[in-house]
Amino acid sequence: MIKVAVDAMGGDYAPAEMVAGAVQAVNANREISVLLVGQEPAVAEELKKHNFPAEQIQIVPATEIIETEEPPVNAIRKKKDSSIVVGMNLVKKKEADAFVSAGSSGAILVGGQVIVGRIKGVERPPLAPLIPTEKGASLLIDCGANVDARASHLVQFARMGSIYMEHVMGVKNPRVAIVNIGAEEEKGNALVKETFPLLKECRDINFIGSIEAREIPHGGADVIVCEAFVGNVILKLYEGVGATLISKVKSGMMVNLRSKIGALLVKPALKETLKSFDSSQYGGAPLLGLNGLVVKTHGNSKAKEVCNSILQCMAFKEQGINDKIRESLTAENQENKE
Repeated sequence: MIKVAVDAMGGDYAPAEMVAGAVQAVNANREISVLLVGQEPAVAEELKKHNFPAEQIQIVPATEIIETEEPPVNAIRKKKDSSIVVGMNLVKKKEADAFVSAGSSGAILVGGQVIVGRIKGVERPPLAPLIPTEKGASLLIDCGANVDARASHLVQFARMGSIYMEHVMGVKNPRVAIVNIGAEEEKGNALVKETFPLLKECRDINFIGSIEAREIPHGGADVIVCEAFVGNVILKLYEGVGATLISKVKSGMMVNLRSKIGALLVKPALKETLKSFDSSQYGGAPLLGLNGLVVKTHGNSKAKEVCNSILQCMAFKEQGINDKIRESLTAENQENKE
């Protein structure tokens, strides 16, 4: 059975949605057990509202909460009994296979590296969310962990992203592209120009060149490589435009009687189409390259996204992603020596 520690106190709707998501996950899969980390009275009160296999959910007490506005490094150091620190220590001690949180992004990034620790050879662990596209889903790596990355970091991101897409998402020989302002190799800023030839030389990835932002929603690549500043802007714009378009479509359908009748006719097909562009179906963003699995979900995550984040941990563990990353780094080192 795979054990997933869940930060019951992190996120805008904690602990209610975190607990509800955990319940959905154990009800969906008998091979998962959840350790709900947080303030025991509040978590226990939420659990009373649900039906679930009692042996699959356990409360792990943690009295403190790290707030989003707190300086991450100080919070990790001082709040030893916070739900984030306690949860990550469970992963470090191998008492949990993964940790899922919708809490402070900064604290999760710092805690992941300081407490769980990096795989030997990983320079910078990237945050890698799956984003919906016309052809399914693409991995955006990095989207928030390393705003001042070097070329060697981006090469590692490409390798780790390829491993994740192939073994967790089942994409054979995933197409890897670097975000650029044009398709030509000579275009881009200093970082892109330095990274491009290095990616071309990688024999263990399917590098297809540059990708412009407008091609991302069309599924132009399976692994989209960039440093975190660019990745975070892409992710936030993606979410904002999506929400705005849905809102405009809905309001347009309510203009008059004719549009309302039309809305009733197209509603089933439209609902199914919009469902395919719902990023919550993919769960959270794994922080790749750590000695254990840490998954960051949106701060406004509801039960569905929490549930899917827990379930995605199962595929990560079953496929031995960390072992495959270690193997890739070993191959990279041998390649560099040659």
